Amino acid sequence: MRADRLVTVLLLMQARGRVTAAELADELEVSVATARRDLEALSAAGIPVYPQPGRGGGWSLVGGARTDLTGLSAAEAQALFLLVGPAAAVSSEAKAALRKLVRALPQTFRADAEAAASATMIDPTRWSERDRRRPEMVDLLQTAVIRRRKVRLTYTNNARQQTERLIDPWGLIDKDDIWYLLAGTERGQRTFRVDRVIEAELTDEAAERPDDFTLATAWQQVVGEVEQRRSRTWATVLIEPRFVQVLRNQFGRHCHPTGELDHGRAQVRLGAPTPLDIARHLAGWGALIEVLEPRSVQAELARIGAELARRYPPERGSSELS
Repeated sequence: MRADRLVTVLLLMQARGRVTAAELADELEVSVATARRDLEALSAAGIPVYPQPGRGGGWSLVGGARTDLTGLSAAEAQALFLLVGPAAAVSSEAKAALRKLVRALPQTFRADAEAAASATMIDPTRWSERDRRRPEMVDLLQTAVIRRRKVRLTYTNNARQQTERLIDPWGLIDKDDIWYLLAGTERGQRTFRVDRVIEAELTDEAAERPDDFTLATAWQQVVGEVEQRRSRTWATVLIEPRFVQVLRNQFGRHCHPTGELDHGRAQVRLGAPTPLDIARHLAGWGALIEVLEPRSVQAELARIGAELARRYPPERGSSELS
């Protein structure tokens, strides 16, 4: 896992003072190109790691050889935790790396560094097929989470209504390149899509956060509520096993192969908010897929098929393929 490697790279540099990409590659059992990217990632994150060109050069950690992380400034320690922290939500190796960092940091830096580590997380499971670039707003909101400062948001909701509110930012989630902000409001916990934030102003007012709050736990509750809304209807279908992965891409976590076969075809459970939502996804498959149940999805497919047949009748004299 890259997060664990980054910590290992940093500790090796502190012990040796200077290393080459080739030495790191041999030590970590990765390619030279991968080792070089790890060094560049540390440097880009604000860690004082710099290349020394020429014969006898390599990469050095400014400040000389050390056996712990006490040479890092508060900002540098925070930068490293921001780099490693998001992966800890989905990787046990990254969690172990964070524990190493906490033990190595001086006491005065630990609170801010841990806040940086828990300020963002990554949820790799898709809710849609759309891709998004990281919004510039993420950096400002991330700063607000770490510094525990209230933020004044101008926000547009699903109904395109624009509102302004003062919120307590609790954490950010990157879900398939779409960013969400979990925050406290006068109405309790709310989830905001960052790409719908029109303006955000960091205030000097201290933000409040529940003592027992953890970002991963709060996000799982949000996911559970969304998944419940998105899977009110379930259908059982038969399809060739080679196409199951395509259904996974279409339905995400709402696609559950049962492991059963019927005349060589795989049985799969698919979930969506309504029978029509399932039918719309499956209509393009034609005879490649068979819906066993429920009848409501079968009826929607029949209706869609009849509509298409009326809209696009075969030309006179054309022969139909059997």
